Amino acid sequence: MFHSRLHSFSRLMISLTLALPLAAGLVGVAGSAKAQDRRQNTPGEFDFYVLSLSWSPSFCEEAAERGGRSQIQCGGRPYAFVVHGLWPQYENGFPEYCQRPSPRLNRNIVSSMLDLMPAPRLIFNEWDKHGTCSGLAPRAYFETVRKVRAQVKIPDAYLDPKQMLTVTPDEVEEAFVAANPGLARDAIAVTCDSRRLGEVRICVGKDLRFHDCAEVEQ
Repeated sequence: MFHSRLHSFSRLMISLTLALPLAAGLVGVAGSAKAQDRRQNTPGEFDFYVLSLSWSPSFCEEAAERGGRSQIQCGGRPYAFVVHGLWPQYENGFPEYCQRPSPRLNRNIVSSMLDLMPAPRLIFNEWDKHGTCSGLAPRAYFETVRKVRAQVKIPDAYLDPKQMLTVTPDEVEEAFVAANPGLARDAIAVTCDSRRLGEVRICVGKDLRFHDCAEVEQ
């Protein structure tokens, strides 16, 4: 699920001029597991979670460059980081789509999450692919998403950006580690392309404490 830290890029450009939200499903969904875990896709049987925080301006900038249809997340109030998802994870690999069909989501639950995940489609997709693997009922799963997000402090420089900022992936990691006591470099990964920040991914255990995860280093 994790990308490498991408130290090969000398500088990572983060567009901060338009702090707008990221569209569902475009950035960094899980890739193929290297080896299938014996518990593969058994709800509730996993080792830790990955909180994926997507950097909204990157998507909106890319969407504008493509000349595509305006996304719901790229209008209205500005966003910086939004929750892409909370993903159950094995020490090697990950489960997905653990219940087919997945239990239906109550619309009230969806509405309650729009402040963190500002696109209904994103919320439905994340529940189907990842939430069903948590072993939790829908409301309990999204309450867990909110708890994990609440304990991660976004560094001040990324809260209300007003101008273009150029940083390295290392600098992004360092900022999060400095802002979050107990968060180690082995528990965080940054994804990006050659110009733009994609996501910050942070591992937490089932106890919701920060958790070292070996795949960050791969």
